[in-house]
Amino acid sequence: MLTTLSIKNYALIENLNVTFHNGFSTITGETGAGKSILLGGLALVLGKRADASLVYNKDKKCIIEAEFDIENYNLNSFFDQEDLDYESITTIRREILPNGKSRAFINDTPATLTVLNALSEQLIDIHSQHETLQLADRDFQFQIVDALAKNDSYLTAYSKNRILYKDLLNDMDMLIKDQNKAKEAYDYNLFLLNELEDAKLKENDQVELEERSDKLSHIEEIKQSITESVQIADEEQIGLKDLFSRINSTMGKITTYAETYQQLYERLNSISIELTDIIDELENENENLVYNPFELEKTNEQLQIIYSLQKKHAVESINSLLEIKDSLKLKVGIVEGASDVIHTKKKEIEKVEKELDQLALKIHNNRKKAIPVFIKMLESILLRLEMKNTRFSIVLSTTDQFLFNGKDLMLFKISADKGRTFESLKKAASGGEMSRIMLAVKTIMSKYTKLPAIVFDEIDTGVSGEVSNKIAELMIEMSSNMQVISITHLPQIAAKGNQHYKVFKEEQNKSIHSNIKLLKEEERIHELAEMLGGKSISKTAIDHAKQLLH
Repeated sequence: MLTTLSIKNYALIENLNVTFHNGFSTITGETGAGKSILLGGLALVLGKRADASLVYNKDKKCIIEAEFDIENYNLNSFFDQEDLDYESITTIRREILPNGKSRAFINDTPATLTVLNALSEQLIDIHSQHETLQLADRDFQFQIVDALAKNDSYLTAYSKNRILYKDLLNDMDMLIKDQNKAKEAYDYNLFLLNELEDAKLKENDQVELEERSDKLSHIEEIKQSITESVQIADEEQIGLKDLFSRINSTMGKITTYAETYQQLYERLNSISIELTDIIDELENENENLVYNPFELEKTNEQLQIIYSLQKKHAVESINSLLEIKDSLKLKVGIVEGASDVIHTKKKEIEKVEKELDQLALKIHNNRKKAIPVFIKMLESILLRLEMKNTRFSIVLSTTDQFLFNGKDLMLFKISADKGRTFESLKKAASGGEMSRIMLAVKTIMSKYTKLPAIVFDEIDTGVSGEVSNKIAELMIEMSSNMQVISITHLPQIAAKGNQHYKVFKEEQNKSIHSNIKLLKEEERIHELAEMLGGKSISKTAIDHAKQLLH
């Protein structure tokens, strides 16, 4: 419930603080006293767009603050979801700065207007006269019926599945488009892929082939160099092997004289052994070297294939060609495997379609059951509001489309008098009748929606004294489920409030300001008497006021 409202520097309000109570409260005041300004300030703190022209003193910021007791309304999850600090007494503050910019805070945490509006919808319903037109709005009509049908959980699940369904349809559309594009280049891509696969490319293959080609192309030169090297090493008198053997023999004679000589001898011996191994390998390599023109031709052909492919694809390595081959495989695979992917996607869509159909059917059946209950309750309340011959009809039909809230179409119709045919609300109901119908709807809704507070702004416009008593009785009934605040110009309604507030103008520092106060009993009698008989209050008006009050 709304517990306090503070408004500073807004329109005709310089500084206003008011405490509200549970139950049924009424607010009265002369025309122009500032009731609409008070309501405008409340709407602003609840997320309405700011209008800098309404700031009273342009050199100061406007601050509007409202406190709500939300302990019993299970809003913890909302605060967690929006990363806000939860407080059982939650404070919402709105500031309009002198430069026209505005800021919003929830429990001192900055908040966007989107979040503020989302929270406000769960805290309070402000019903002004023009909002009676909502009755003809299809979305609002569905809200009414779905509240009675207890469709919340089904609608939430349906909405999630509908989003998934649309995403899957978009995925399918993209798959088909990609397949069509891929088909256009399929033959060419397949040719390129086959060409690369026929080349049987391997990593480092190019280096090995180039080395083999060089070796086979210069085999005579290689054999000659190896032969000469072996001869130099093996020559009997001046060969390297013979020379190292002599050095070793000579050094071996002095190894016992010093450790240094022993180490040098061992190093020379190691070199001699290594030289012998090298000569042996050279001799083996020389024996294995055979000129093979067929192998050379085959090696060069394979290299030419690689060079040709590198030029064709504008790359310089086999690894790049292998990457291109993988990419071509993917493109070709999209086309060749598209039918399987599309088939799988169709199965997903069919599954979600089935779930949507089942949810839509549950929603439809619940609405079908709720509609006669709603009509009976509505006509019963309208009977109390002196609309005795008013009859309602709600036509529910289905469509093949998955709409945002199911597959139903719904039409509210009304017969305002005996013998009258059923027509749409807009055509058949007057302004006063629409106000009473809306009040009846809100009364019903208060039993099915756990909303902390509702504010009625002169919903009693255009009704008689007897009807106003009935309106007040309904508001009292509603106040057993929620906090009800009614801005009224009828004394019959003002007298029924558990609390009665008066909005008034007063002069301060040669300026006119609006303010509000909670009336004591004597002040309340005086206010009711003035509403009944005007400024010249008679004893009859006082007696009548007391009678209304008690």
